[in-house]
Amino acid sequence: MKHKLSHYDFGLPMELIAQKPTQRRGQSRLLVVDRERQTLTHDTFGNLKNHLINHPLMIFNDTRVIPAKLLVQIGPNSKQKEILLIRELEPGLWEVMMKGLNRLKRETTLKFEKSDLTAQFISRHDSRAVIRFSSLEGLTAHLKESGRMPLPPYIKRPLSTNPQTLEMDKKRYQTIFASHTGAIAAPTAGLHFTQSQLANLRENTVDTARLTLHVGPGTFVPIREENIINHKMQAEYFEVSPINWNKIAQAKKQGQKFLAVGTTSTRVLETQVFDKTIRKKVSGWSNCFIYPGWEFRNVNHLLTNFHLPKSTLFLLVSAFMGEKLAKIAYKEAISQKYRFFSYGDAMLIL
Repeated sequence: MKHKLSHYDFGLPMELIAQKPTQRRGQSRLLVVDRERQTLTHDTFGNLKNHLINHPLMIFNDTRVIPAKLLVQIGPNSKQKEILLIRELEPGLWEVMMKGLNRLKRETTLKFEKSDLTAQFISRHDSRAVIRFSSLEGLTAHLKESGRMPLPPYIKRPLSTNPQTLEMDKKRYQTIFASHTGAIAAPTAGLHFTQSQLANLRENTVDTARLTLHVGPGTFVPIREENIINHKMQAEYFEVSPINWNKIAQAKKQGQKFLAVGTTSTRVLETQVFDKTIRKKVSGWSNCFIYPGWEFRNVNHLLTNFHLPKSTLFLLVSAFMGEKLAKIAYKEAISQKYRFFSYGDAMLIL
């Protein structure tokens, strides 16, 4: 098994990185990879059901993305800076990412545009800070009014982005089934689904279940170790309700195949043992890192987007479909000009 990071590199033309979603949800292309037959099939996402057999259990991540990017002003004459809320440590106390932390003093006040909301700088660690907001209600209102969706760094949006674009991001960088707020990145494989397509799939093609994993900044942290085994994933919070857990456990008992929608669903499914029913929700923190050599025990099929070279996500895909086939599929996707990353096209791995 190859554990050198350089082995998972490939050339990706920058113009293939999708900067905005398709005109309408569900219009993406779909590359279907059959691992058993070692074949690739080109199709559109609207035809997903044509490739699903034996009535699998399709499992979604229903996390909801916070509009977690805010503009702040530090001092009366300073330029506005962008901060990214990462996680709430306690009510009103947040860990955030922002630049220029080394110049901030304890209890420095951060002011927010067109709002009475303020925050106090408490402490810092590397590129992260802890700040305390002046009002919980004020923060909720300001996020709703002025918060920007925390798009990945490879999607370029200027600070002066027009309101229509910001509203588009709020709508399209969110799945239609998002229901548990807490993520700062979308589970992007789920972005393709429309309500009508999901209803149609449920009618006679799949069963469905949900789990929640709040995607954090670790999604975008690059692997800096040449030996990938030394990379440490940042922990992210997950939970599975009794209804969904028991549905998954029953399907497992009956031998029904699991179709994981996205790498985030995969990481939760692969770290749990669905061997009995439960009465209380299962929750915790997961730092699961899946790379080639992983023996998959729950996920049988995977729906995912196209990922960055040398990323933890590409390693997961390589583990699932085999390194050789992964490289062939990605080479084909690049030659056929598939759109990559969050707002890009989809791949179904059977």
